[in-house]
Amino acid sequence: MKSITHRMKPHIFKSCLLSMALLILCLPSFTLGEETVQIDVFNEALTKLTAASMQERSAAVEQLAAVQEPRAIVVLQALLDGHLLKLKNDGKLVIGTDNGTGYQLNDAKTGQDLGRADREATQKITVNNSLRTSLRKTIGRRELMATDAKVRIGAVHAIAKAIDQEGLVLLRDRLAIEPDSSVQDEIKLVLGLEDLNSMDKTIRLAAIDLLKNHATQDVVNRLNTLVEKNADGNYAEADADVRNQAKTALVAINSRLKLYAGIETLFFGLSLGAVLVLAAIGLAITFGVMGVINMAHGELMMLGAYTTYMMQQLMPNSLGWSLILSIPAAFMISALVGIAIERGIIRFLYGRPLETLLATFGVSLFLQQTVRSIFSPLNRSVATPEWMSGTWQINDFLSLTWNRLYILVFCLLVFALLLQILKHTRLGLEVRAVAQNRGMAKAMGVPTARVDALTFGLGSGIAGVAGVALSQITNVGPNLGQAYIVDSFMVVVFGGVGNLWGTLLAGFTLGIANKLLEPVAGAVLAKILVLVFIILFIQKRPRGLFPQKGRAAES
Repeated sequence: MKSITHRMKPHIFKSCLLSMALLILCLPSFTLGEETVQIDVFNEALTKLTAASMQERSAAVEQLAAVQEPRAIVVLQALLDGHLLKLKNDGKLVIGTDNGTGYQLNDAKTGQDLGRADREATQKITVNNSLRTSLRKTIGRRELMATDAKVRIGAVHAIAKAIDQEGLVLLRDRLAIEPDSSVQDEIKLVLGLEDLNSMDKTIRLAAIDLLKNHATQDVVNRLNTLVEKNADGNYAEADADVRNQAKTALVAINSRLKLYAGIETLFFGLSLGAVLVLAAIGLAITFGVMGVINMAHGELMMLGAYTTYMMQQLMPNSLGWSLILSIPAAFMISALVGIAIERGIIRFLYGRPLETLLATFGVSLFLQQTVRSIFSPLNRSVATPEWMSGTWQINDFLSLTWNRLYILVFCLLVFALLLQILKHTRLGLEVRAVAQNRGMAKAMGVPTARVDALTFGLGSGIAGVAGVALSQITNVGPNLGQAYIVDSFMVVVFGGVGNLWGTLLAGFTLGIANKLLEPVAGAVLAKILVLVFIILFIQKRPRGLFPQKGRAAES
């Protein structure tokens, strides 16, 4: 059989080849033409956004919703957030980030960095409530097809804020093809809340059955509406079966809310315990090894907090690094002050605990007055770095603050490092020897005077580190240490003098006990009850939870 090309006339065959070649050459032109149209529509929409008329801005939003230009969603989000600005000198549309003194600008069209501008040089592109609702819908619909699951969850939330029939259809269609379970749950939650408005009893019952697994504020509010009476004395939900199922769902949800409340109380107790451990762990070393009642321990923490404040003044644009560098700086400053106190005063008063108490109390007054003379009596605010700010929002009823979470982790790291120093260094060996039997350690050649100075410096340095942590949860002032000195002694005595593990357990125990008692008895009475408990406990176990071992431990 002859081929088709052989049977085709030569001039027809050449014409076909020429047509195919022209078609291939024209395809990029068609693509480029489509891209040009998209860019033109995008530019036209940006021009309309600068117009004074809300109708033109609304039309611009519709154009940006339809165009495939990647920058369109960025512009829409900036308009919704109030970051879309117009330069007064040339009318250029920009996106501005507030930096405190003005705006850091980026070109809305290209994203190019345009530097900084004063507030007076810009004019904000405003929106009304109707346009704001339209923006939420538009952004939600565009981002509902994003590849990132977190972006799709945000899109579901945006659609839910301005839900309508079109949005419900969009969410149901998306639910059928959504692969991520977390996004599915968010869509089901929105649909379930809307199904509570259905006239069909079966749909309302199914919605309640679904919503009982979602402990959110919106669910609780809607279910409470179903079981409560209106102002006229009638139930909002007329059907008794629906009301009963709503009550059952509320019972299940409330049981989970109690669990969340318990977790939050436990977290705040642990965070308070971490602060107590940091404040007391240095005191446990000096008190346990040297038998010195150091009433200036709180002021050494105060020095650490002021060191953090000074580091932030020196590095105002690097809050994170200034905080990290404050840790070794506070340790060194407090440790040197502690060694000076030990060498200058305390070494002459060993064996006379009452006189050391009075002497260190005088040192605490001197340090307070020195700080007042240098920094004034007013409290100083220490800024929190961005990565420590805000809360970890687990759900509507459970959130954990980042600063306290970091302090908890920091406390455990300091404890672990101190434990390694005392167990695996020569200084740690000598400290343990002096703590167990000072006379025997001295007879064996241990330089007890040097050990005393270094031990006091180590405990003082850790107090300074504790001050760095305290600066992130309270104001820095001359009286900062006074609020923690009594609690520190309670922790040390309760845990066992000189025992680090006892200090750790005692700190967390007292912190959790305080937070458990506060909702019932109040903050002041809770502290009194804890103090009474410790007094009674010491009557039974004078040496604390973990008494120190050694020949001289009883003395």
